[in-house]
Amino acid sequence: MKTITREDFGENFLWGVATAAFQIEGAVDKDGRGASIWDHFTAQKGKIKNGDHARVACDFYHLYEQDIALAASLGFRQFRFSISWPRILPEGRGAINAAGVSFYNKVIDQCLAAGLEPWITLYHWDLPQALEMLGGWKNCEIISWFSEYVKVCANAFGDRVKHWIVLNEPMAVAGLGYTTGLHAPGRKSIRNFLPVVHHLAMCQAEGGRILRQHVPDARIGTALSCSYVYPHTASPRDVRAARRANALMNRLFIEPALGLGYPIDGFSFLANIKRYMQPGDTEKLRFDFDFIGLQNYFSVEIRHSYLAPVTWLKEVPARLRNVPVTAMGWEISPEGMYRIINQFSQYKAIPELIISESGAAFHDIPENGRIPDTERKEYFVQYLNAVLRAKNEGARVGGYFAWTLLDNFEWAEGYSARFGLVYVDFDTQQRTVKDSGKWFRSFLTR
Repeated sequence: MKTITREDFGENFLWGVATAAFQIEGAVDKDGRGASIWDHFTAQKGKIKNGDHARVACDFYHLYEQDIALAASLGFRQFRFSISWPRILPEGRGAINAAGVSFYNKVIDQCLAAGLEPWITLYHWDLPQALEMLGGWKNCEIISWFSEYVKVCANAFGDRVKHWIVLNEPMAVAGLGYTTGLHAPGRKSIRNFLPVVHHLAMCQAEGGRILRQHVPDARIGTALSCSYVYPHTASPRDVRAARRANALMNRLFIEPALGLGYPIDGFSFLANIKRYMQPGDTEKLRFDFDFIGLQNYFSVEIRHSYLAPVTWLKEVPARLRNVPVTAMGWEISPEGMYRIINQFSQYKAIPELIISESGAAFHDIPENGRIPDTERKEYFVQYLNAVLRAKNEGARVGGYFAWTLLDNFEWAEGYSARFGLVYVDFDTQQRTVKDSGKWFRSFLTR
């Protein structure tokens, strides 16, 4: 494999690290923050591995200065973090929590002082519990609730923040949060899927319009989870199943934003979404984003299944396919990264692609004050080679954000899955830069 250098990517290529509020902040009951759906979800028995919770997490709320300095010391110049909606609007709407606004102003100022460009994600899954009690993402009123929240953030932070991501992985919200119930708020029903998808897609575009109005010089994007999909066999049933999976995993939120509508041609079930659409919604789904964030971790192999009504498909687990996997059982697939970049590059209306998340969990074991995570370093080398290959062939890729700075609360996996470039001892909050973090420091600063 070719040895890559930072210079290979070009002078203007952006290098960043990504985080999310609920996964690192802690301080869930401090300074007027309201409850989120994840606070409620993690308090329920059996929802999170080992009974873990995020009441403290990485304590970024109190340790943000040292963590931002740590990100800068590794050579990154872009720092992606999310705003906790209930920290800004404890009830989801109405009264603004001044202490919450103050906290994020301090985070932004600290980033700028450290030479880091702040990138704000407006929604990274922590919906205020007060809004979930009113139906959450199933309720069409969420479009107005979200719009109010975006305006507050734009007015509070838009003078210094020029890079914005409206939604993080909306497919995960609809699928894991409201259909399978594996994530907060834990709702389980296929009937939830289509209204939630439509309201997320509407908010994706409306959030972009509000930012454009209130922060005229902003660069605005949205971050989509995406995986290269291929059929288990060449049989027509498996090929059709893979087309349905691709429509769900890769086309569902980008195509409405581009004015192409929902990908009904790939999955006819999606035609039922018209039940939840109001006159004029097709036009309102569209927004001209400045960039699209791609979040790629693995590829998926799909086969037809009679045991999965509606979708009629099943993923073939990577561990059964004799392919390299991470500690999460996800296929290590740099070829999939290359292919998904090329797939999204076929949309000529996308001005730029940013890899807004990419990373891997492994079983990190401290050894004499070191964290020798060779597998993670090799993962980044392979995936960056794939990004560079696509870029050199003409793909409009302008940046790469590693997931993530710190080991953190990894949703349903709790603290059992470590993705960080920095090891966190959750008993002492001591930080130790892993060998992968040291590799990035060498790669970005030499």
